[in-house]
Amino acid sequence: MPGGRVEWRARGVMIGEAVVHRLPLIMVVTSDLAGQVRGKGFPVTECDERLGKGVGYTFTNHMINCWGQIPTTPWGPLGDLVLMPDATTAVEVDFGDGSVAEHFMLGDLFHMDGAPWDCCLRHYLRCALHELESETGLQLVAAFEHEFHDGGLVERGADSYSLDKVRRAGDFPGAVLHALEAAGAEPETFLPEFGRSQFEFTVRPAPAMVAADRAIIAREMVRAAARRLDRDVSFSPQVDPAGPGNGVHIHMSFRDRDGRPVSHDASQPSGLAARMGSFVAGILKRLPALVAVTAPSAASYQRLKPHSWSSAYNNLGWRDREAAIRICPGPETPGADVASAFNVEFRAGDAAASPWLQLGILVRAGLEGIREGLPTPEPVSSDPDAMSDDERRRHGVERLPTSLDEALDRLERAPDAGTLLPGELLEAYIMHKRGELQTVAGLAPEEVCRRYRDVY
Repeated sequence: MPGGRVEWRARGVMIGEAVVHRLPLIMVVTSDLAGQVRGKGFPVTECDERLGKGVGYTFTNHMINCWGQIPTTPWGPLGDLVLMPDATTAVEVDFGDGSVAEHFMLGDLFHMDGAPWDCCLRHYLRCALHELESETGLQLVAAFEHEFHDGGLVERGADSYSLDKVRRAGDFPGAVLHALEAAGAEPETFLPEFGRSQFEFTVRPAPAMVAADRAIIAREMVRAAARRLDRDVSFSPQVDPAGPGNGVHIHMSFRDRDGRPVSHDASQPSGLAARMGSFVAGILKRLPALVAVTAPSAASYQRLKPHSWSSAYNNLGWRDREAAIRICPGPETPGADVASAFNVEFRAGDAAASPWLQLGILVRAGLEGIREGLPTPEPVSSDPDAMSDDERRRHGVERLPTSLDEALDRLERAPDAGTLLPGELLEAYIMHKRGELQTVAGLAPEEVCRRYRDVY
């Protein structure tokens, strides 16, 4: 992505026989507690000035829920913040169709005196990564996989993973790949997923902060391509109670300060190096509470069910796509560089969560596991749902909450919950999500899915 000075210029575009002149608008945006991307704009002519002073923002803007409501807020109308754009995240993508190009930058939220705000989710992730590296010397590398629903696709039965499904998508896959590439997100694959009208795309691994920034940018690029091609896309975790869900899978591995991969240890049965094993153990230990953050909508829990190719238990699995954390396959040919490719995949998350908050809480829980020296969990090779309660207890496996309400209860009661969501963040997050649940209370599952589908 471009860094330093951002240079955009005024343009004219032909509409019929007239030329409509435009002064490009640049948006500076943040990903908030609802996982929505919101912010403010300024004309390109003010870019240099705004890079130095930002734009004004308010505390309660962070409490806007996914439907644009503010059911409750701890701050009311009080408080002022500055949303500071980060030029290294600048996106300018022209789709070549005469429409307005995408112009935006991600930003950080600061108090008026320049101190970072506790509830700035980008700052939250940055602090978690700093603690991880300063205490352990480990640098996290990550990659986000996204599944989404394409409501503009002409459906045909039996099109799971089919070539024809991509063919019927027309220009859309190519427009998405162009947008991802132009935005610096480094697309890797685009594939027809199992569900009807469902697709998935992946991007290349990157340092964790960059990976989370890219996840936000990538979703917006898909939406931008969809708007230009009159597609109705949704990243909602469940667009139909009867169909497969849309997950966000986060791949993670460690490098040392010299850039060497240090997640793999061939002498261990699971292949996990000791500190990666402790990191995984910390996440799994906290997971019944963490899903309130990683799967943060009422619709999320229609996806987190047994036998649905998502996660229903806090288990580690060896190449198991229903495990909460999966040890991913790597090259097995003689002489292959296994260590460089070795990674684990977190599967109990979705796109109702801000990538900054989602990855940040995983890092904090994983770092707790390293601090405590937790042993590597034993991968579960059988179906946890088919185990007896005694078997699950012996394996340290627990059913994840079956509703957001239950997950929020677990988060509130979690020991030292304030270390997972420090400062004002815990109270604000719980309040935000409780207010969200009030909006869909008593609705049928189909209506809950519809409401989330429309906003994600």
